[in-house]
Amino acid sequence: MENKKFNNRVFGAVIIKSINSNFNADFTHHPRTLPDGVVYATDKALKYAIKDYIRKNYPDEKLFVVKRYNENLNPLSLDETYQTVFNQEIKKVEKEELLKNLLSCIDIRLFGATFAPKGKDIEKKNISIHGPVQINHGVNKFPENEIYTEDILSPFRNPGKEDSEEKGMSTIGNQTNLKEGHYVFHFSVNPKNTEEFYELISDENEEKFLSQSDIDKLKEAFNKSVTYLDSSRKIGTENEATIWVQLNENSKKVLPSFTELIEVRKENNKTQIDITKVNEIIDKLDSEIKSVEVYYEPSLSNIIGLEKNGKIKFFNILNNSEI
Repeated sequence: MENKKFNNRVFGAVIIKSINSNFNADFTHHPRTLPDGVVYATDKALKYAIKDYIRKNYPDEKLFVVKRYNENLNPLSLDETYQTVFNQEIKKVEKEELLKNLLSCIDIRLFGATFAPKGKDIEKKNISIHGPVQINHGVNKFPENEIYTEDILSPFRNPGKEDSEEKGMSTIGNQTNLKEGHYVFHFSVNPKNTEEFYELISDENEEKFLSQSDIDKLKEAFNKSVTYLDSSRKIGTENEATIWVQLNENSKKVLPSFTELIEVRKENNKTQIDITKVNEIIDKLDSEIKSVEVYYEPSLSNIIGLEKNGKIKFFNILNNSEI
C-alpha cells in the first residue's frame, strides 16, 4: 500500500444487512429504534467494527480509542491508556509531542478524538481532533421493521430461588432480534479537517498525515469489518455494499447524505439497492468527480440506477474483483 498523503474528499455509504440479528442493541438489549419505530444503529457500532478489523488484521497499526483492561480486568483510564500505548506519562510530555503521538494511531488519524485527561497539571493538555472520516447513524431503509423476542434457556439454575418451586429449574431468559434490516450509513472523508495539526507536527523526518495506506485500510474495513465481527448477537449481520464517490483533489463540492438517497427492497428473494437518486447527483457533478466505486455481491443483491462507465466501476465485495 502506498504511503503518500491522501488529499481528496470522499462521500459515500456503507450498507449493512442484518437477518435475524441484533447489530446494535440499546441498553434493554433491543434493536435501537427512532421515535417512528424505524430501526437504526449508531456510528459507534460501525466504527467499533472497523477498529476491531484493523486490530486483528493489521497488528502493527496503533489504535488508541479501544477498551483495554488492567490486571483486575477493569477498563483503563485515559491517562493509563496513554501510558500503556506510548510508555510515557502524560504529565511529562509536551503538548506538541502528545499531538504527534496521538496522530501516530490510525483510529485517530481517521476518526479523530477528544483527548481530555483529568488531574492536576494535565488538564491543560486537552486536545480535540476533528477527524477526516465522519460517519452518520445507519438507518434501516428496508420498508419493514419487524422486531421479535424469543425465550432462551440457560444451562444454570437461579440460586436466588432456593425457597421457591423453581429452585431446581434452569433460568429462562430472552433475546430480541430484527427479522430483516438494511442499515445505510452515510460517510464523508475530508483530509482538511486535520490539516492544521499536520502543520504543527510535521518535519522532514516524520509526518502523521492521513495517507493512501490509511484510506486503503479504511475502504477494506468498510467492505469486510462487520462480516468479520461475528458474535452470538451479531451473527447474521454482514457488509452488503459500499459506495465510494471520490472528488477531484481541488473540488469544493459537498454532497447530500446518501442515507436519504438510497432505497432498499426485496424482489424474488434478492435485495434491490436503488441508488438512482445518487446517480442523479453524480451526473450533475460529473466534472468534479474523479472516480466512483461500488462494492457488492451480485448473487445476493442488485444495484439499480447506476451504469458502469469510465469513472464508475463495480467490484465484488467478497474479493474485490471487478464486475
